[in-house]
Amino acid sequence: MTKPATGDFGAGPVGVGDRVGPYRLLRNLGAGGMGRVCLARSEGGRTVAVKLIKPELAAEPQFRERFRLEVAAARRVSDRWTAPVLDADTEAETPWVATGYIAGPSLEHIVSPRGHGPLPALSVRTLAYGLASALLDIHGAGLVHRDLKPSNILITIDGPRVIDFGIARAVDAVPGSTLTSSGMLVGSPSFMSPEQIRDEPVGPAADVFCMAAVLAYAATGQTPFGGGGSGGVHAVMFRIAQEEPDLTGIEEPLRGLIADCLAKEPTARPTPQEVAARVQPAATGSSSPPWLPAQIIAELGRSAVQLLDTDTPARAGTPTTSAGSAPGVSTPSSAPAASAQSPAAFPVTWEEPPAPDQPGQPERSEWGTQVLPKPNLGPGHAEPTPSPRPRRAGVGWGRRAAIALGAVAVVAGAAFAASAAGLPLPYGGSDSDSGSGDTGGPASDVPKEFVGIWAGEVERDGKPTGQYRRFAVSPGQLGEIVATSISLGKDYECKSDGKLTAKPSGGSAGSGTSLRLDTKVVSSVPAGTCSALGEHVLSRTGDSLRWEAAGRTAELHRIEGPEKLPAGLLGTWQRTLDGGGTQRMTIEQKPVGSPAAALVSDGAGNHCEADMNLVATGEADSPIRFAPPEADRADSSGTCRFGGSSTVRREGDTLVRVLSDGERLTYTRG
Repeated sequence: MTKPATGDFGAGPVGVGDRVGPYRLLRNLGAGGMGRVCLARSEGGRTVAVKLIKPELAAEPQFRERFRLEVAAARRVSDRWTAPVLDADTEAETPWVATGYIAGPSLEHIVSPRGHGPLPALSVRTLAYGLASALLDIHGAGLVHRDLKPSNILITIDGPRVIDFGIARAVDAVPGSTLTSSGMLVGSPSFMSPEQIRDEPVGPAADVFCMAAVLAYAATGQTPFGGGGSGGVHAVMFRIAQEEPDLTGIEEPLRGLIADCLAKEPTARPTPQEVAARVQPAATGSSSPPWLPAQIIAELGRSAVQLLDTDTPARAGTPTTSAGSAPGVSTPSSAPAASAQSPAAFPVTWEEPPAPDQPGQPERSEWGTQVLPKPNLGPGHAEPTPSPRPRRAGVGWGRRAAIALGAVAVVAGAAFAASAAGLPLPYGGSDSDSGSGDTGGPASDVPKEFVGIWAGEVERDGKPTGQYRRFAVSPGQLGEIVATSISLGKDYECKSDGKLTAKPSGGSAGSGTSLRLDTKVVSSVPAGTCSALGEHVLSRTGDSLRWEAAGRTAELHRIEGPEKLPAGLLGTWQRTLDGGGTQRMTIEQKPVGSPAAALVSDGAGNHCEADMNLVATGEADSPIRFAPPEADRADSSGTCRFGGSSTVRREGDTLVRVLSDGERLTYTRG
């Protein structure tokens, strides 16, 4: 019988063998201000981390509502650089959320004196790329991490993973008295941003500041604004808000990057997309050199063997291991400093991402979908439904033992080299030659002349279709994802990833050289709108790229420099609705592909909220483009209609938004 997840999580662990939803609890991993984290396993054998929320927080209706929304948003975050949100019950007596269990030590443990000390520059560079990519995914889902610190970053053989995102904002809705009694502090002072310390609104730029503090710590073993010293926590917070960071011991180009990210003003910091472009890995692919020093890889290998020691309990009441003996698992911390982690080393289970052709992976048919609205096939024709993402359930002991033994083989010197973060920039890119120096890794199969961000108008039979297409091409090898794409139509937006299916034809990277891509839709607005186009071909034609797919073409021009919205466009604008009421539009500086504009309409008994993804920032003579609004149904009531895609521009003191049907909307400063 399933036992409800109840009790005082501040006093004693949840009983081993108890069930929370479909998961049986294996051991207690730790406790903090928001609740307790437990290692658990599903009936199919998947190992997860279950966070159980404290009763005093769960008793606050405002917390529950925000928690519900944040968990829903966190589910949309890609799992390449994060621990994915797999399951949750926000309505239970004790709300809980289950995430993928990342079996690796925290960055705090790795860098601490009890670990291995500061990381070499190449490792910090890859760490920066992984963290920036994680923030792109998190921000793209409309979230801000707010507590990015070394104990919330886990280290694995194929890159860093960010955990504990998408929940902290729920605490904003909790009364101060409840926070005081629970010991909850969102953010660790040494890794807070100036705006957090000043209690100002916190946006994506705050995460960039915190990321830079983490990178400085990884490179030196010291926080850039010092420890508490005689002044304690308040002295650290003052230095963050008022003084320059101490970056002694960090060499260029990392020093300059970290300094830029530690700018006091949020608008002066680079975006995660720009950070990723500046540290893009010098080599990619399964045979790239490992990103970690050998002694850390050896430690990861030794931990894999311990997987066999964590058995699923047969019944409740079995003695559980205390939080202090669950080494290296990042746990919530109620302490104000970043060092509130268990002193032991790291977890006892290992969960390796399956190989691309491992049984249980998506079928080939899941690839090849692209960026067109689904046709109305008429009666008797069913819409194609994407294959559900496979859950790595049913992993038996033989499989897990093989993983463990494989990791030992790594330590013993078997041929094993992990990718140094070999994914392309999500909806971003860099037009510069990636990396510097000879890393010994394989050369990219993508000529450097293709690498960068490209965009243009789509045509069919020589006539404009009204569609806009954007590609971000990155270095990579045959079979890897080397491109991300956004297709914008009058009433839809589709995002997709592209695998390289053939090495470029045409010899050199001059005119006539082509890339052939097999693509998969990863998101669409409205949901379920996009369907297959087949093979995509990108060909060099002088200084541009020619895109071809399913009879459609586009001349794509390179987008140079950082993609930022004009400062004069940012802020809140409003207009009067027909029939009375107002619509407010708030525009923020966010990466392309993420929700940079929010619409809130009130009138005639309706309250409507929606977000719009940024698609183009208006380079050269191209307009600033936004995707169709995606309604927030949880916060909307009544009848809501927002229209399709749109462009925006300043005209004097007003902002003009032109919808895809030609309707012109004029806003003034709110």
